[in-house]
Amino acid sequence: MFALKFISGKYQGGEFPLLPDREIVIGRSSDLDMVLVEDMVSRKHAKISTHAEQLIIQDLGSTNGTFVNGEKIKKARLKEGDRVLIGTSILKVVSGRADVQDDSAAKKQLETMEKAKAGQESSARSSMSGSLEEVPVPDLLQLFSTSKRTGVLHIRSSLGYGKIHLRNGNVFYASIDEDHDLGPKKALHRIVGWEDGQFEFGRTEEEGSFVIELEEATEALLMEALRELDEFRRIADTLPDPDAKIEVIRPLEPLLSSLKPAELDIFQLVLNQGVMQNIFDKSYATDFETAQALMSLINQAYVRVK
Repeated sequence: MFALKFISGKYQGGEFPLLPDREIVIGRSSDLDMVLVEDMVSRKHAKISTHAEQLIIQDLGSTNGTFVNGEKIKKARLKEGDRVLIGTSILKVVSGRADVQDDSAAKKQLETMEKAKAGQESSARSSMSGSLEEVPVPDLLQLFSTSKRTGVLHIRSSLGYGKIHLRNGNVFYASIDEDHDLGPKKALHRIVGWEDGQFEFGRTEEEGSFVIELEEATEALLMEALRELDEFRRIADTLPDPDAKIEVIRPLEPLLSSLKPAELDIFQLVLNQGVMQNIFDKSYATDFETAQALMSLINQAYVRVK
């Protein structure tokens, strides 16, 4: 037996059982099986059927669409672990209790949560929130891209406070701890790798424009970020600590003319910054490229860890 667990949105924490040989209709209308009261949900939005241990979800011609694992669907088969996006709610298919005989308790729970939330959020803002442990950043960006969302994704993690700005599903800016010198692409790449913390997405006054904006499609940006993250993690254990001091070896024996342009840029940052994290933050290269160049300088005896 399965259930739908709300892992984001105003009903976060709620769970709705999917009983065998049953159809449930999801929408905004008060006479439906699962009532989600929000503007982005159609009166009759989607239907889920359970037959012979199979879960089938079908969009009912909704205005804003139904999404499964980031893909907009008309009809699809669900399995445990799948994530469904309806309006601002992200629901995860989980194992349910076998002793549940009806869904009346779940319906009452959703009604109670709706009343508790009434007046707390502006429907125009269409806010959704949750934890990165439940919905990782790459999955969120894929969902928002496919559903063409506009707004700001706020992420509070042990690694910092990140903001990702989207316009019609396209990521056009990102920052960490309001440090705009870091650059939007580098900030985005770092945030994609955050695995703990809380997120909130909604329309805000911060949707405007920036001097430097990302122009690539979200899918391309995400693929590049994930590729670099994998490469960086492979060498992360060989790097000095973020607060380690890096210095130029004196007297300097190898010739500077032997350095590649990327290595020469990092050599200059070692001279000017002298601290591992500062070098990475000030580098125009990606974190992986910066790490490669720095390790090359260390191995060639141009610089060393104090």
